[in-house]
Amino acid sequence: MRATVRACIERGVGYLTLFAFSTENWRRPEDEVSILMDLFVRALDQEVSKLHRNGIRFRVIGDTSRFDPRIRELIAAGEALTAGNPGLTLSIAANYGGRWDIAQAARQYFARHPEALAAGVDLPPEALEPFLAMAYAPEPDLFIRTGGEQRVSNFLLWQLAYSELYFTDLLWPDFDAGALDAAFRWYRQRERRFGRTSEQVEAARSA
Repeated sequence: MRATVRACIERGVGYLTLFAFSTENWRRPEDEVSILMDLFVRALDQEVSKLHRNGIRFRVIGDTSRFDPRIRELIAAGEALTAGNPGLTLSIAANYGGRWDIAQAARQYFARHPEALAAGVDLPPEALEPFLAMAYAPEPDLFIRTGGEQRVSNFLLWQLAYSELYFTDLLWPDFDAGALDAAFRWYRQRERRFGRTSEQVEAARSA
């Protein structure tokens, strides 16, 4: 993680989101989950101060209510400490799932706008966006999946609608600055049309 954060800063990346623990990961063996929680505590305790010294803003997205109080305290302290930092925003998705995110956004929206439940009232998709877990960040340009898997695994389902999806056989511990550069080279070859034709994109670029 340190190497990837450093490489992103050096390359001018403004937002980096890492999927640390999904809502489905609770299904793993109990001893494995316990070890992961211990690692999370150690990382929060030891790494957040380093992030702060380097001007990095730290955020956690996901349903943190299921975590032990110690983890929740460390998350809150880390977010408060780094809230004003101007550099890279590092978001850690923990007990996060894209379906959960959309559901909780809808729940918040209707709690604030009960009149929207009336029959015949339109609900434009953008109405939910301020309530999504990553409403503070732009939608991702690039999604990177390591380890040879070729699926998004319930990650940022709403936000990835127009992201470029890059898959690599490299395992996460082997994903270094060179691998990040390879992903960026691939990304630069992509034409991002957002529903338009290539001709429209070229015309807009020329204008």
